[in-house]
Amino acid sequence: MTKLVDVSHQIAAGMTTYPGLPGPVIEDHLSFEESQANYAQGTEFTIGRISLVSNTGTYLDTPAHRYRDGADLADLDLEKVADLPGAVIDLRDSGGRAITAEDVKGADVAGRAVLLRTGWDRHWRSEQYGSPEHPYLAEDAARVLADAGAALVGIDAVNIDDTSPQSRGARPVHSLLLAAGIPVVEHLCLLDRLPPTGFTFFAVPVKVRGMATFPVRAFAIVQ
Repeated sequence: MTKLVDVSHQIAAGMTTYPGLPGPVIEDHLSFEESQANYAQGTEFTIGRISLVSNTGTYLDTPAHRYRDGADLADLDLEKVADLPGAVIDLRDSGGRAITAEDVKGADVAGRAVLLRTGWDRHWRSEQYGSPEHPYLAEDAARVLADAGAALVGIDAVNIDDTSPQSRGARPVHSLLLAAGIPVVEHLCLLDRLPPTGFTFFAVPVKVRGMATFPVRAFAIVQ
């Protein structure tokens, strides 16, 4: 038997995903009432409109997010974001904000979507969620995952990099993983519903030329 497990956040009008970025605007382009003039009596349709920054909800970063000559959403091979064997690394008891090389060393990650469970998703839609105190992946740990052949890396926190003032705006993990062609998924949730292994992972964005990041419906098929 198999089951589907959704590990992505719902997108709602006006919500904050990342501090300082505007929330989405969701509205009618054509309402049911307005459409009635175009169709037979009793027939009506609605067409919606959404305006959002691409870093909204649970989203995926491509190399073009960091590098001007990097592959964007239209260049993204499905094999990089769909039907990937998954691995959850539980880091809730790691003892600090930084996920270190020691925390991930020895994990079987080759060819896998590596999902970092920190538990930070419990703060979603609160001021605490965007706090610079969030957990993050250290550069040495990112290098271990890349060298071990991770296919994708995701985290259930506001950023996979350290965003505290001490970081001075450096984003070494994005830089390293995206340079290696490893997509990054941020703002995952409910990773406690997944086993450590024995599932396949999907995080497929729409195929837009000229866009580097975009929301995904991230989910797993658990065997």
